[in-house]
Amino acid sequence: MIIEIYSKDNCSFCELAVRKAQRLTLENTSNSYQVFKLNKDFGREELIENFPTARTFPQIKIDGQSIGGWTEFKEL
Repeated sequence: MIIEIYSKDNCSFCELAVRKAQRLTLENTSNSYQVFKLNKDFGREELIENFPTARTFPQIKIDGQSIGGWTEFKEL
C-alpha cells in the first residue's frame, strides 16, 4: 500500500494521519508513505485539481486513489 498525505502546517488531523501511516509501514514493510506540504510541495490550485471536492486537510490517496481525509483513513 502506498499512502500519500497532502497536509498543511499546524494541522492536528494531518499529524494523526502521518502517525497512522508510520504505524502501518512498521506493521507491514510493503507499505510506504509520503507527506506533501501545502505551499512547499503543492499549491492550492494543484490541490483543487487533484481533490476537487476537498474542503479539509489532510487529503489522502492510497495506491493513487483518493480516499478522503482523516476520518476515512482512520477507519482503515
